[in-house]
This record gives sequence, C-alpha cells and structure tokens, in this order.
Amino acid sequence: MANAPTVRTARGSRLSRGQRANLHGYLLSAPSYLAIAVVILIPFFAVVVFAFADFRLIDIPRLSLDTIDWTLDNVRGALGSTAFWSALSTTLLYAAFTTVGVIAGGVIVALAMRKPFRGQSVVRALFLVPYVLPVIAAATIWRTMLNPQYGIVNAFGTQVLGWSSPIAFLTTKSAQIGGLTIPVALIVVILFEIWKSAPFTFLFVTARLQNVPAELEDAAAIDGANAGQRLAHIVLPQLRTVVMVLVLLRFIWSFQNFNDIYLLTQGAGGTEVMAVKVFKELTVRADVGSAAAYGLWMTAILLVFGVLWALANRRKEAM
Repeated sequence: MANAPTVRTARGSRLSRGQRANLHGYLLSAPSYLAIAVVILIPFFAVVVFAFADFRLIDIPRLSLDTIDWTLDNVRGALGSTAFWSALSTTLLYAAFTTVGVIAGGVIVALAMRKPFRGQSVVRALFLVPYVLPVIAAATIWRTMLNPQYGIVNAFGTQVLGWSSPIAFLTTKSAQIGGLTIPVALIVVILFEIWKSAPFTFLFVTARLQNVPAELEDAAAIDGANAGQRLAHIVLPQLRTVVMVLVLLRFIWSFQNFNDIYLLTQGAGGTEVMAVKVFKELTVRADVGSAAAYGLWMTAILLVFGVLWALANRRKEAM
C-alpha cells in the first residue's frame, strides 16, 4: 500500500493527511472564531472591566487604563440598591410568566391544530403573523389599541362594559379589582410577549408532533385508551425534550428582553426590568460602571438558572 501523502513544513517536519485535514478545518473555522471573539467575547470582557471601573460617558474621550479609578463600589452598590432588587423581582416575574404563557400557549395551539381540518393552512399562517411582525409595528398597534383617549380597548370598555373612565394600561402600576391588587402595566407587557412569541413554540411543537408515530396512538385506542389517556401517556411525553429546551431559551430571552418592554412602556408602570434599568443607568445617569455592574449581575443570574436547569434535566433523564 502506498504511503499517505505528506507535506513538508518550514522546519522539515511532515504533516500526515489527517493533520492536513485538521489544519484545513481550523483555517476554515477561523472566521467563525474571529466573529465570536469580536461580537461576544470582547464585549463581555469589556463589561467585566467596566463593572469595576468608576467613570461616566463624559470621561470616554480622555479614558485610559492609567486614569481609570478601579473600585468594587459598582458591584456592591447594585446589590445594596433597592432599585436593583425591584428591577430583579420585576424581571423574574416577567420572565417566569412569559415563559409559562408562551410554552403553554404554543403547545395548546399545536395540539388543537394537530388533526387536519378545512382551512388549516390559513389558520396556521394567521397564528404566525404576530411572530413575523416587526416588533416596532406590533408595539405601535398595541399602544394605539390601549391608548386611553382613542384606543379601541378603552372605547369598548367605557361604551359596552360600563367602565367609569378610561384606563391607562401602559402607565398604571396597579389597580384594585375585587379586593386584589393587579399590576396592570406588567400584565400588559406579559400578554404582549405571549401573543408575540407563542407562535415560536407552536412551530417547534408542531414539527415534533409530526414525528410522533401514529401507530402508538392507534394501538392505544385499540386497547381501550381514550383521547385524554393517549394525550397524557403518549403524545405529551414525546414533547418533553423540545419543551425543556424551549423553557431554557424562553426564560433567557425573556430575562434579558428590552425591545418589547421599552417600546410599550419605557419602563413605566412598574415594568422596569433589568435590561431597561441597565439602559437607563447608561443613558440617563451616564454611569458606565453602574450599567456594566447591572449587566454583570444579569449574566451571573442567568448562569445560575442555566446550571439549575441542567441539573433538573439530568435528574429527570436519570429517573
């Protein structure tokens, strides 16, 4: 058998075919690694550095490593601030309820449209409209509908439901309904996120449902299992993996969501989540170090959640 072709390097050593293949692979992957470094690693490193530096936006033109005052005040100040804990609690509530709503809504709609019916493709296309709609357009539609002066929701409420006065849904922090305190603006942004993102879950779950063997349900039906039993013991277990992945992704996206909330309320009415707080620290207070510290704590919290999710998922797989 002929020897594998080799390539002589500058020092006289030779590369085998496998080594050349690995070298080519590294060279082809280099642009991806470079993009990751430029887009993700370097900005993250900058956030870590800025979190321990005391400077503002006005100091950037004359900024250098020699002139930066290094301090732990930003990180410690965030934990000692009531605004931090308020924003964190709002973020956790927002992320938790949107995650549950988006996953549940997508799964329910996917199950409801699982069996073929007349006009199914049209209904599916209409359900996907909120997801493909640009967020600025969707937010504008909702702001117009909920406007207390000319919005259709308040017009219907005052003229049909008998409301005594219009409700400023996007700026009202809370309202008393039946003895309960309802966070009005926060519920609105949660509903907006569910309406806009549930189609994403619908796409994934629908794709998974199409791969569920029909023979399993047919065999269960022959054995006397009703529709509810087939759903609980055959269909839903098939969705566990995709739902677990969607829970992780949805919580991360909701936890760091900024566009939807800022376009709707700009953080008013008790909707100042962590991402909005970071933005205001940077643009309103012009405090780069404080904004970076808030962002760093957001990253740490998401890492903790990711670890807990991985442990919970591993425990379920081991059962």
